[in-house]
Amino acid sequence: MGKPTGFLEYGRKLAGDTSPKERIANWDEFGLKMPEAGLREQGARCMDCGIPFCHTGRIVAGMASGCPINNLIPEWNDLIYRGLWRQALDRLHKTNNFPEFTGRVCPAPCEGSCVLGSIEPPVTIKQIEKNIIDHAFAEGWVTPCPPAKRTGKKVAVIGSGPAGLSAAAQLNKAGHLVTVFERADRIGGLLMYGIPNMKLDKKKVVQRRVDLLASEGVVFKTGVHVGSDVSTEQLLKDFDAVILCTGATKGRDLPIPGREAQGVYLAMEYLTANTKAVLDGTPFRPEFDAKGKDVVVIGGGDTGTDCVGSAIRQGCRSVTQLEIMPRPPEKRAADNPWPQWPKVYKMDYGQEEAADLFGADPRQYLMTAKRFNADASGNLKSVSVVGVEWKKDASGRMGPADVAGTEKELPAQLVLLAMGFLGPEQPLLESLSVDRDERTNIKAEHGKFTTNKPGVFAAGDARRGQSLVVWAINEGRAAARECDRFLMGSTVLP
Repeated sequence: MGKPTGFLEYGRKLAGDTSPKERIANWDEFGLKMPEAGLREQGARCMDCGIPFCHTGRIVAGMASGCPINNLIPEWNDLIYRGLWRQALDRLHKTNNFPEFTGRVCPAPCEGSCVLGSIEPPVTIKQIEKNIIDHAFAEGWVTPCPPAKRTGKKVAVIGSGPAGLSAAAQLNKAGHLVTVFERADRIGGLLMYGIPNMKLDKKKVVQRRVDLLASEGVVFKTGVHVGSDVSTEQLLKDFDAVILCTGATKGRDLPIPGREAQGVYLAMEYLTANTKAVLDGTPFRPEFDAKGKDVVVIGGGDTGTDCVGSAIRQGCRSVTQLEIMPRPPEKRAADNPWPQWPKVYKMDYGQEEAADLFGADPRQYLMTAKRFNADASGNLKSVSVVGVEWKKDASGRMGPADVAGTEKELPAQLVLLAMGFLGPEQPLLESLSVDRDERTNIKAEHGKFTTNKPGVFAAGDARRGQSLVVWAINEGRAAARECDRFLMGSTVLP
């Protein structure tokens, strides 16, 4: 490495964000830019560690450890330390089609498995990645690169989230004619409507990459619901291969008494409607507008945080986030050693904003909802909740049990269910007659990505279940490689 003693000389530093009070006034991205000198110091912290766990991309204890797309992290950290930005971009693009997305929304499992992170705060890998690609766009280095020749083979990609876009990008590079079908009015899937604008700017970041892919020859068709607007029979007739990247969009519901009350919605319904309003420049739909309301978000994770941040920007009166799990420890527990993902307490942007505005972290741990209470008109007015403790049942499995005497009622005119997803929507899969596994995901072996239907492949959340954006990119790239092999007999794709 360029600075063997860098990790001893420099501490971890982040560029930081604009203040909560300033950023909640709009829907703009709020991350600040770090000067080049600071980035070079952060790159210098990358150790000559011998075995860089940061880019291994393995599953350890059920969670990602290291980068699932195997980014060449030590290489571009060193290049940034030496000021070689163009070479760093080349290294970054070898494994990642969309570093401007992952540099903003990935939870950075690479940092969780950083070797330096076993004894000191880890290298700021995510920050460096984002700055490499943002610098490259600013310098005009990222330009359309259409393939030199076409194979004449046609591939349909269903779904335009990170898996679909990465599959389309790779197949287009191989010279195939790629058409991406998206049922929404804009391309991007989860990237466009599942993540709020303040985390990932749609016009400046997402649409910029979509336009770049279009200029390279990828055809995008929006507002097309495959299975109804276009029959699956016609699709299989018109294309030589199909890749299913429809995502795991079936949200987990909460069927407790009062669920029918007006004011209880799935988180993705809420986030999609609000992002669309922001992009269209139209008022928020009344049912999804948190202004002046007491908001309760049920569920943690990124989606729950996004709901908290969105409700605050809409001007909610209060926001509470219910988390059925216990509060994580401040430091790694004994059963959570490096290089596992560190399951420790932290406040994400939404919680930081809520704490600044209302005085405390909005999360209430070991708490669950028991009933949604409506007024005489059927409109939600409160949520009955109870504390829980985790116990073993008769079969020895751990589960939550109500704690007597902890019942209380929270005022609420808007409840958002952010409890994860149950798999892909089924009508299209049934129409194609593709096999599914016990979780209703598309049955396709990782590494091959082939379904039971010849020429039909599957990738991303639709195949593996709800997961990270980096896993979606990993699978989209890999499915494209196997699709290219199917079409040509061999493949040049990585």
